[in-house]
Amino acid sequence: MSPEVQLLILVALILAVAYLGIFPTLEEKTLNKLMVIDLGLNVLALIVAGAWFWGSGVQFTLLFFETNWAIFTIVSYAIIEIPLFLRFAKRHGIRLDGRNDDDGPN
Repeated sequence: MSPEVQLLILVALILAVAYLGIFPTLEEKTLNKLMVIDLGLNVLALIVAGAWFWGSGVQFTLLFFETNWAIFTIVSYAIIEIPLFLRFAKRHGIRLDGRNDDDGPN
């Protein structure tokens, strides 16, 4: 299994746990709360990827250029998560401008 596939599986598993397990069970679903949890999960992905590849010299192909494990993990995490997040936010009425519905007019 290629290193890219290993990291993509890692990211997919972490995001599956987040969007199928953690986020839906939150009593209060706010943008700030989701961002804090997501930051922690992103750090978890980087820690695991670092444990696997730090100092190994393995290069990762990211479309048209080579990069290291950290950049590959961050970019792949973002690319996979953005559509998941947008769908989750829409489904649960989470405003992306950071305001609550009771904040009043602009």
